[in-house]
Amino acid sequence: MTLPKPPKPRSIAFFPHVRYFKPAGVPMAGLEEEVLTLEEMEALRLKDLEGLDQDSCAERMGISQSTFQRMLAAARFKLVRGLVEGKAIRIEGGNYELAGRRLRCLSCGEEWEGGTTTDDAEEGRAPAFSCPRCGRGPVAVVLERATPPGGPPWRRGYGPRWRW
Repeated sequence: MTLPKPPKPRSIAFFPHVRYFKPAGVPMAGLEEEVLTLEEMEALRLKDLEGLDQDSCAERMGISQSTFQRMLAAARFKLVRGLVEGKAIRIEGGNYELAGRRLRCLSCGEEWEGGTTTDDAEEGRAPAFSCPRCGRGPVAVVLERATPPGGPPWRRGYGPRWRW
């Protein structure tokens, strides 16, 4: 009998500073939760916020397009069920690695060298991605961007939402 191959970590480029959302006016004691993994949150961010196509999203996360589709569908289901049924939404855990080595604080703009990590979900700790200057976040990965073939986007007729 062969054992299945363990899943490889998914690449994420954003670690949310706020990782818990709850309905207003509902006490925590009787509140049920939906848990989104960090890679499911990244799938939502890439597809729905950045507006990338599924192939580009999957490539950025280092997974196949079909795996990305399943992850996105699961994330959307959890999010909608949480909203419709009035559940709290917690973002934590998963099997991921940080996509780059350079980090930027979205609060103050400070940049520094970071590492690759996996969440300590069993111990309830989040990776230490707070800004060394202001101590806050959220933190994003600074992606290395080279000028694409054919020159800069403003010379190729693309609008302001063009991404590479």
